[in-house]
Amino acid sequence: MSGMVLAGVGLTMIAGMMSGNCMLPMKFARRWKWENVWLVFSLVSLLVLPWTLAFSLVTRLLDVYRLVPASVMVAPLLFGAGWGVAQILFGITVRRLGMGVGYAIVVGLGAVLGTLVPLFLGQRTVVSSAALIEILAGVVVMGLGIVLTACGGQVHEHAGRSATPILTKQQGYIAAVLLAVLCGVMAPMVNFAFAFGQGLSAAAMQLGNTPVAAAYAVWPVALFGRLIPNVAYSVYLLQKNKSWTAFGASGPDVLWASLMGVLWMGAVGIYGVSSVYLGALGTSIGWGLFQIFMIMTATMSGVLTGEWKNASRRAVSLLSVGMVGLVGATVLLALGSQ
Repeated sequence: MSGMVLAGVGLTMIAGMMSGNCMLPMKFARRWKWENVWLVFSLVSLLVLPWTLAFSLVTRLLDVYRLVPASVMVAPLLFGAGWGVAQILFGITVRRLGMGVGYAIVVGLGAVLGTLVPLFLGQRTVVSSAALIEILAGVVVMGLGIVLTACGGQVHEHAGRSATPILTKQQGYIAAVLLAVLCGVMAPMVNFAFAFGQGLSAAAMQLGNTPVAAAYAVWPVALFGRLIPNVAYSVYLLQKNKSWTAFGASGPDVLWASLMGVLWMGAVGIYGVSSVYLGALGTSIGWGLFQIFMIMTATMSGVLTGEWKNASRRAVSLLSVGMVGLVGATVLLALGSQ
């Protein structure tokens, strides 16, 4: 395995660790409601930081946007908006189906599609048959690992309680599953925004930027699409719940919300850099690795903070096998990137 690939995998691991823990500061917010935190988080991560990083790292950034036709910006902008909608749908899905089922469908589909769509639509001609087999095997193992990890969480969540489904068919269970599938299809759109927004990166390189720096030209456009639905939903909840007044007593809560934004945008920015190191397949294999490390980090954080302290043997076994599967998928995807 080449040094560039190892560096790409290492950077993706760092990105996954940051993303896996980016929601952790929300637990420490005491005075703000969810919508207060989410509005500040969205503004920091989707508006302030992407533009700050782009202006700092990309030479002649505004000339880049003037150089490309408007059609080049349409795909990342629309994919970013679709991803923003998917985030809102994810919360609804988890409430209706439970964390285990909802997580398995949404994250599983998002990880698989986010890896395969850029591969087959933009990178198929640069991958050998042997590498393709390794990548597809890695995707299958990744999907199984995600499902088993989610099932372990579901078993643990319902331990000691009557295992009644959250929804019966009469309550719209089938509709909830279909909503989860829709959310899973839309979930990887942030990666589509980056993968199909490489025209912006190419324009930046034409103006003398390095490939690493040029990657940051994509994010202000792609993430602005996500900003719109997230801010709109937050404002809707602020109006509905009359929680605007909570901003008057922000205290440390504004710092926790801002830290969420720093961790999340930092993860996304590092993922963009790692995709450059991973080569021509960076936006497909890199996405799979990013999802794997994010899930593993979030799971291990739960273990270390005592969430699995009294878990049943069955739940721990499912979690362990799932994690082993994710490690195996990491190896297969990394081998396929060479």
